[in-house]
Amino acid sequence: MLVHQRTIKKPVSMNGVGLHTGVTTRMTLKPAPESFGIRFRRVDLGGTPEIPADVDHVVDVARGTTLAVGEARVHTTEHVLAAVVGMQVDNLIIELDNIEPPIADGSAKPFVEMLTQAGFDELEAPKDYLVIDQTIHYQNEEKGVDIVALPTDDFRVSVVIDYNNPALGSQHTGLFNLEKEFVSEFSSARTFCFLHEVEALRAQGLIKGGNLDNAIVIVDREISTENLKTLAHKLGIDHSVILGTTGTLNNKKLHYRNEPARHKLLDLMGDLALIGAPLRAQILAARPGHASNVEFAKKVRKLYQQKKLVRKYQHEKKEGIVFDTNAIQRILPHRYPFLLVDKIIDFEMDKRVVGVKSVTLSEFFFQGHFPGQPVMPGVLIIEALAQAGGVLLLNGIENPGNKLVYFMAINNVKFRKPVIPGDQLILDVEMVSRRSRIIQVRGKAFVDGGLVAEGDFTAAIVDRQDSAAREPEQKPDLSRVN
Repeated sequence: MLVHQRTIKKPVSMNGVGLHTGVTTRMTLKPAPESFGIRFRRVDLGGTPEIPADVDHVVDVARGTTLAVGEARVHTTEHVLAAVVGMQVDNLIIELDNIEPPIADGSAKPFVEMLTQAGFDELEAPKDYLVIDQTIHYQNEEKGVDIVALPTDDFRVSVVIDYNNPALGSQHTGLFNLEKEFVSEFSSARTFCFLHEVEALRAQGLIKGGNLDNAIVIVDREISTENLKTLAHKLGIDHSVILGTTGTLNNKKLHYRNEPARHKLLDLMGDLALIGAPLRAQILAARPGHASNVEFAKKVRKLYQQKKLVRKYQHEKKEGIVFDTNAIQRILPHRYPFLLVDKIIDFEMDKRVVGVKSVTLSEFFFQGHFPGQPVMPGVLIIEALAQAGGVLLLNGIENPGNKLVYFMAINNVKFRKPVIPGDQLILDVEMVSRRSRIIQVRGKAFVDGGLVAEGDFTAAIVDRQDSAAREPEQKPDLSRVN
């Protein structure tokens, strides 16, 4: 696999009809700088809005993956994105003068040829691989979908499809070497649908640009010659259509015996591009589709964003530690003697954090609380939980060290056991809700596995400089906020 990021050397264009919308579009692929990522650009709209190719911008998965920013949309992105992933392009502008890329022949091969024609330019920045080091599993029992990512040192994909339909049956395929197999074995696999789906898809306003030149229609039911002519007329097909004897409409020859399975693998690769980083992982997928692909990609992207955050603050990798004291001081504004978290040992972005506070006899508060019988003040246990919870603010907050968190409400607080010198507090905090700058968390503190304190907290995030500039009498009365 490549070491450095790459883009293309020169712009390259093609014209064609979109599969579902039927619009004619000119698509131009353009070079982009390092760490730019993949973005669609609608040059036909005012301001030429750009749409990042990531799962956060997916708005529809009906027979294709649609991305949007505001009113700007791009339909059926998966085929061109599969070509981008297959050719290991990291930075690219995909300009469109309409709402949907050309479908071409229904595969990714025409886009591969465009990229090859443009040539590749290696950039100085290293590729930002997401190395999967844990099992990630998505399952939809109702649809029989299972997608799993497993650790490996390269990129592999295996797909099994089974529509419980004798016209297609079960098929499987696998890509084990991206550089050697993608272009020759998978890029030319074309999109397909079943004969019984055609009328319904057209009734839903889809496949307006579909025809027998850009899609395989699998014959899965009997239909009279007259009804077949009517169907062809609805689809705008002006040449003869026959049921054929090979299992496909008009006896269309398959490129591969398992071409439908290979196209499903192609679709999966295109949707996985929405993670926003190339993968080092083994992907196993049973009955994948765009909806399930996107849900799986969301889970993997969250891991990617979490790893990026950890790398940003934790400069030295330490076994069993997510953030050490130095990293915590890059995240939180608190300092000695009021920094009450020593390290973070578990972190799930936007969900949960586990911190550690080792309580020693040298703590400043033990001098007066209480002489001869030192007990950690309960309010400081609550403060330690709140500081651990501050790590959950990392996602979506620029420069968290420049922010302060004000308590708005503290509810359901209970103290179960005293905390004394020599105890190690385990601070377990879960995100309950987050709305703009208002957060709610639930925290529990443990010593030796036993619960010592718990509570529910609501807090407001404010800019540190604004807080310092505010006059004391202007500070809000937070005691009345519920």
